[in-house]
Amino acid sequence: MAGGADDSVLGAGLLAGAANVIMQLSRPGVGHGVVESRVDSGNLFKRPVKRTRTTITYLAVALLGSDEERAAFRRAVNRQHAQVRSTERSPVSYNAFDPELQLWVAACLYKGVEDLHRLIGDVTDPEVLEELYRDSAALGTTLQVREDMWPADRAEFERYWNEQLDHVHIDDTVRDFLHDVAALKFLPAPLSTAFGGFNLFMTTGFLPPRFREEMRLPWTDRDQARFDRIIAALATAQKLTPKPLRRFPFNVALWDLRIRMRRGMPLA
Repeated sequence: MAGGADDSVLGAGLLAGAANVIMQLSRPGVGHGVVESRVDSGNLFKRPVKRTRTTITYLAVALLGSDEERAAFRRAVNRQHAQVRSTERSPVSYNAFDPELQLWVAACLYKGVEDLHRLIGDVTDPEVLEELYRDSAALGTTLQVREDMWPADRAEFERYWNEQLDHVHIDDTVRDFLHDVAALKFLPAPLSTAFGGFNLFMTTGFLPPRFREEMRLPWTDRDQARFDRIIAALATAQKLTPKPLRRFPFNVALWDLRIRMRRGMPLA
């Protein structure tokens, strides 16, 4: 990632991963597209390791990769997305190639990246944040979002974001799916039992209030104080951790992608 924003904060973003998934799937077309998807290889509950690897690799290649790597990954993802379309039984119409839906997903990812830089990287300089925003356009343009669709600056993005909140709605089907994601129900029972409650708490903390309401997740002042203490401790630990470890697992995902490209192996 070019400029003054430190990409090494991204590794801490794993704790915010489920919150970002909730934001993305809060658009009915995205939510039902994922829940109803017939692509088993991309199903988190059937192939959790593969699905997680693909998601992390997408973020790594979009933010840190070369144009050649982005183009190769786009072709691989497109083959998967070609199978994701609504049917006559779907409650909403969707198509994974819809650039408006992909723009929403990219916007949610950018929101998550900026939050990490603010909360954990302590980045508040408007110029640095603006540069971070420009770099983050690749979160959409790596797939079907045209460059001219990405709002011109952060002020324009805020207008876009506030307008799109009118389209946010999570129904019972998608809400149940997302609750299981946040509670780590896709992991083996011992792991989901041990860590699911904490991950659900952190997920709720990372969510903006509108999305908490859609998920019907309670949040108190006491919860916020506990969340703030955890974030402060995480930010301190982040500064004391060697940079390669702070970049994990995104640096490993990019390394893995490059090996797969050289060997002609599947990328997604």
